[in-house]
Amino acid sequence: MEFIKEIVRTNLFKITSLNSVSVLIKIGIGLVTSKLLAIFVGPSGMALVGNLRNFSNSLESIATLGFQNGIVKYVAETKDDRPQFQKLISTVCISLLVVAILLSGILYFFAAFWNQQIFGTHFEYEIVIKAMALALPWFAIAVFFLSIINGLGKFKSVIYVNIIGNLIGLLVSMSMILQYKTLGALLSIVITPALLFLVTYYFIAKEFQFSKLVQYQSFDFHVIRNLSSYSLMALVSSVLGPLVYLAIRKNVIFVVGIEQAGFWETMTRISTYYMLFISTILTVYFLPKLAVAKDNFETKKVFWSFYKNILPLFIIGLIFIYFSRTLLIKLLFTKEFLPVTNLFFWQLSGDVLKVASLILGYQFFAKKMTLAFILSELASLGVLYFSSIFLIKFFGIQGIVMAQALDNFTYLLVLAIYFRKSLF
Repeated sequence: MEFIKEIVRTNLFKITSLNSVSVLIKIGIGLVTSKLLAIFVGPSGMALVGNLRNFSNSLESIATLGFQNGIVKYVAETKDDRPQFQKLISTVCISLLVVAILLSGILYFFAAFWNQQIFGTHFEYEIVIKAMALALPWFAIAVFFLSIINGLGKFKSVIYVNIIGNLIGLLVSMSMILQYKTLGALLSIVITPALLFLVTYYFIAKEFQFSKLVQYQSFDFHVIRNLSSYSLMALVSSVLGPLVYLAIRKNVIFVVGIEQAGFWETMTRISTYYMLFISTILTVYFLPKLAVAKDNFETKKVFWSFYKNILPLFIIGLIFIYFSRTLLIKLLFTKEFLPVTNLFFWQLSGDVLKVASLILGYQFFAKKMTLAFILSELASLGVLYFSSIFLIKFFGIQGIVMAQALDNFTYLLVLAIYFRKSLF
């Protein structure tokens, strides 16, 4: 009991609790929105929404140049050095605006072409593409603002932004879907991220006068060169990862059938929900801490703070999920999905190993270890792909989650060895 009381009294626990509320709100909103889409737009509308969301995510990644983690690191390092801080803010802001406006022009003036690429020849949603074009610069700056707030160590503000943003998204989605159905659902996807600008600007304005900080003469290409490593790391993780999972899914369909592939997708979705708790707290709290850690001793303190305070709570949560898995499937889905319960053991085991390795993996971003990150990612994806092909032949769909657990174990082992001086 004393151990639990010590955890509860820490600032980390308070931030984690607030973050948990944020994630629960996001999950709840996601379930409500999915229900609305199912009722009002139907399967065909769902497919269109999925197409636009995939395109939107890719476009947003390009518009922000993959700078988010780099901004967090350098803001944390330069926040007390006014000239360097101004160079960073000015350079990134100008760069993002130039890229976003360029992309917006390509979207707006070639809306008919993008409409055909995303929705096909049977649907006319050029207005959605044009709305996206107008919203994109606002979204890019909103992401920039949020990264600054994170780098400044304003953890609670970051979580409040996420909560408010999710609530705004729910209101926009509900009103647009109820009024315009499929068109409304599509418009809500492109409008909601832009509205995040208003929320982030409010929190930025509490810290400093942003307009006076951004000066054209403070633009420095050296800042871009420093941040380019983060762009490369983001490109590897956001492009190669989905391609490998796509190849694995095609193999699953070929070997055991599309229904089994659907069960794996269901298990993956459940995993994504509870992993939100960890990924958010890592980004909001631990990444800035690692970024400013000056030596192995300070880094070790950050690592073991995670292992002592976060990992045990996560394991307890997964044990509860495992024993509630049948009820969970019936509640969230239907009885048709009960075979998914057979995948929980290996999925949850793999996720414990994944979470244990995530904090070590964030050291790549915190210390800008580009080559090591890329090599570890390529090796991890290779292990996952080839082990999944091998194990599915012997264990069916369970072979996929077994392969994920094996990959996570291998990744954790490699990182523990690589960061042994900081860890032990």
